[in-house]
This record gives sequence, structure tokens and C-alpha cells, in this order.
Amino acid sequence: MRVLLVEDDVRLADALVNALRGHGYEVSHVTTGAAALEAGRADLILLDLGLPDRDGVELCRTLRERDDVAIIAVTARGTERDRVNGLRSGADDYVVKPFSFAELAARMEAVLRRARTSRSRPVRIGPLHLDMDAHQVTRDGVPIPLTRKEFSLLAALAREPGSVVPKQRLLIEVWNTDWRGTHRTLEVHIGTLRAKLGDPSLVQTVRGVGYRLVAPDPGELDREAGIDGPPHRLAGD
Repeated sequence: MRVLLVEDDVRLADALVNALRGHGYEVSHVTTGAAALEAGRADLILLDLGLPDRDGVELCRTLRERDDVAIIAVTARGTERDRVNGLRSGADDYVVKPFSFAELAARMEAVLRRARTSRSRPVRIGPLHLDMDAHQVTRDGVPIPLTRKEFSLLAALAREPGSVVPKQRLLIEVWNTDWRGTHRTLEVHIGTLRAKLGDPSLVQTVRGVGYRLVAPDPGELDREAGIDGPPHRLAGD
């Protein structure tokens, strides 16, 4: 996985390069916007918005128009207006300095998963059919109208069918935030999603951990410990 780091703070850049390489990423580092435009193709760009030679927001917009590459803005600009401008310019996520490498790594993984999913083939899980490119979902051939957040939430669960997806990962991947303190918005969206799918058992709650998307098997009705809602087991379990 190739990462382009655009950062003029050499000390910070050296630390990030070493940490990223230690996690298996192939990393290139440049210090200016001009060098970023001349760099080779990458799977993800970590882009400082405070560059010495050009405005980082404009550079982000240029990079987005030129190539469909994942971009995370890494910057000291932390106001709500700065975040909005960065995301509107084409950034997939926005990380404010100072940050922990664990947070950055989690956001990188989430952005890369979304990028891979957007290029993937349609997904079928039980009665559900997800068209990732069109952002459409049907159940038994009947379209289900979902909001962008609802579809993103369903897609995040569908990438790992049958596996528990932690709440914190869903918050980072769908809302671009860790939201320390409350998960109420996530719970509300899960409830709405279950209602629209027409079968609450499709999205199961694993208490204290997160949620999972399952294909119901009417022939298997054993209750699993720690699972809310009607019990179903995955085929092959």
C-alpha cells in the first residue's frame, strides 16, 4: 500500500515515515505542493494543509480533480470552518494536530476500506443486494431508500458480513469522528436502518462491542450469548 506524505515539518515527517513503514506501508515524503503534484501514484495521500508554496485546500482540490486517490488532511487547522473547507475540497477525512499514530492508522484503514469498496462489485448478503457504486440497496429485488449515512453504515457492516464491527470503528468510518462520550447517534441510525430493511434480525447488536450484519437462516434458531434481537446463525457456523 503506497502512501504519499506531504508535510513540511521534517521532524514530524520523519516520525510518521518510520511509523508507517513499521506498519507495512510503502511511503514517499515530499515537503511542497509542487513536489506533491509531481510525485508518483499513491493509494493514499496524507496532506498537510499548511504548506510553504501553496494553499493546501487548493492543492487538495487539484489532487482530487486529477486522480481518484484517497486523501486525509493532516493539519493544525482545527476549527469547524477549516474542517468543512477541507472536506469540501475533496479530503476523505480530516485529522487535527497533535494526534496519536493509533488514531491516524485507524482513519487510514477506514478511508482505504471505503476506497476499496467503492471500486468493488455488488455485494449480496441473504435477501440484500448492495450496489456500492450506485449507493443503492434492494431486498428481494425491492429498492430500499436509504440516506447517505444509512447506506455508508450498511456498507461498513456488509464489508465484514457475520463479523462484529466495533462501534468506534463505525463512528470513524461513517462519521469521520471518534465521538468520545456518546454513541446515541449511531444507535438511532442503526434503529432506523433496521426498520427500513424490514427485518431487525439482519443487523444484530453485540452488547458492549458493536454490530454485525447477518444473513438469516430460518432453520437455525439457537440463541447466541450476548446478542440482542431474534437469533440467527450464519450458514457454516
